[in-house]
Amino acid sequence: QLQASGGGQVLPGGSLRLSCKASGSSYPTYRMGWFRQVPGKGREFVAGDDWQDDKKYYAESVKGRFTISKGTAENEVSLQMNSLKPDDSAVYFCVTLNYFREDGTASVRYWGQGTQVTVSS
Repeated sequence: QLQASGGGQVLPGGSLRLSCKASGSSYPTYRMGWFRQVPGKGREFVAGDDWQDDKKYYAESVKGRFTISKGTAENEVSLQMNSLKPDDSAVYFCVTLNYFREDGTASVRYWGQGTQVTVSS
């Protein structure tokens, strides 16, 4: 089970922090990340953190604005989102990953329930 929190509505240029905790069959895990989806489009791999191989991934659209980090517990991950834009509005999904690559391909092990992020004035 993956429990995400921290979504909401924010003004353009604002910040939000998403958090996710894995438990049950989705834990232990060494790779976690975030996807997002807007209505009518496919899911986009936004960020991934592999603390076993010490690597991270960011989609080009969020580089320099979003930061993924492992929580104090091994089964937790956060996504700090700064300088938010209306195009960042989406449902964000926390995932555990089998793997991810530098080209953005990823294999999801478990999906969490989404949390809505709305960036609007």
